[in-house]
Amino acid sequence: MTLPQLRRAVLVPVAALSLLASGVGIGVAVSAVAADAPAPVVVTRQPLAQVDAPPGAPHRTLGLSKVVVMPGAALASHYHPGQQLGYIAEGTLTYTVETGSAKLMKGSGEDPTLVQKVRPGDTVKVRPGQWLIEEQGEVHHASNRGTVPVVIYLSTLFKTGDPSAIFE
Repeated sequence: MTLPQLRRAVLVPVAALSLLASGVGIGVAVSAVAADAPAPVVVTRQPLAQVDAPPGAPHRTLGLSKVVVMPGAALASHYHPGQQLGYIAEGTLTYTVETGSAKLMKGSGEDPTLVQKVRPGDTVKVRPGQWLIEEQGEVHHASNRGTVPVVIYLSTLFKTGDPSAIFE
């Protein structure tokens, strides 16, 4: 075998192995980047307004928030450290009470109508224009089983410094 033939016999397989190795390295790097990509945000909570110690409620915070629950998203079992009103502006929320009870309402705040008292084990569909009265400590979970985002406006009255939700 001549020197040029020997070089070709050694260099071609080495070059091929180098290309293969670099391709595998790129594949691993791409896979690692894809695996490190953040999970899609499926539930957002945006504080809109709040006031600490409103008249008649010392040591409490009155809050207003907007929550968006994307299709397919679920809210794990949780409860609130105070009273909360949840008004559904868009979409349909599937809501289940585990302990305690909630009230499903419709109509304006000036002329509300009780739709249903939601007891442990009950699941209701809360539609646009309906709202929930959630009592302190009532454990529940919810989900968006529809195809459009659920938009909820929340009014809360919690002890100042308490979290918005406590997960079970």
